[in-house]
Amino acid sequence: MQIIDTRPRQGRWNMLGTWSLYRREVLRFFKIAAQTFFAPVITALLFLAIFNLAFAGEGRSIGDIPFIRFLVPGLTLMAMMTAAFANASFSLMFEKVVETIVDTLMPPMSPGELTAGYVLSSTTRGLLVGLTVLIGMAIFTSIEIHSWFFVLFYAVAASMLMSVLGLITAIWAEKIDHVASINNFVILPLTFLSGTFYSTQHLPEMFQKIAHFNPFFYMIDGFRYGFLGLHDGDLTIGIILLTSLIALFWLACVKLFASGYKLKS
Repeated sequence: MQIIDTRPRQGRWNMLGTWSLYRREVLRFFKIAAQTFFAPVITALLFLAIFNLAFAGEGRSIGDIPFIRFLVPGLTLMAMMTAAFANASFSLMFEKVVETIVDTLMPPMSPGELTAGYVLSSTTRGLLVGLTVLIGMAIFTSIEIHSWFFVLFYAVAASMLMSVLGLITAIWAEKIDHVASINNFVILPLTFLSGTFYSTQHLPEMFQKIAHFNPFFYMIDGFRYGFLGLHDGDLTIGIILLTSLIALFWLACVKLFASGYKLKS
């Protein structure tokens, strides 16, 4: 009889385990495709329609960019961020609530492999949602790409950062209400105050400085630059900040999984 060694091996990455966790999570959100992909499109189009109707006939623009085109990058990234955070936080939180988290923790996977499986699957959902939203909005307004590098970098970085934050939130939370409170009182305010619907250059100088302390501002600003060539902040600072935050929070996730904090009790 063949004996299969299922123990983690020092210095080797469990690719099969990571892929299995990633695939499980991706298949999970594809089973609810209507909620996963169509709901964000409807929400984004409603925002687009409301702002377009509210300012109809006023000729609003940001620089030489019509206001409706200015909204596209912000609404797209907001949908991506929301989807990535929701996927990571709900998935792990659901396992904790129904007490099936043990099925994920028992296989021979390291904390880094568990983190990678959850974060990469949630990042995938964020990117797919963003692509779907863009396709939906392309029906109503023209979409042009100024810099593919900035579009792709900020799409991946924003989705990954929100995935890691969602995973940390789910590990910390003891019930679903805790996840909802973080989303309602932290994520949404920071998103709305980051310049999603406006240019921060229109704010008083003091509030512009305050906005630059919001990491979500750099995500929106860099992503918008990729589409329109417009930016309010320092693009280099944005890249360094997002990369640093992803690395920091990724390490925090690994440490939390390793300690079993609120996972094994």
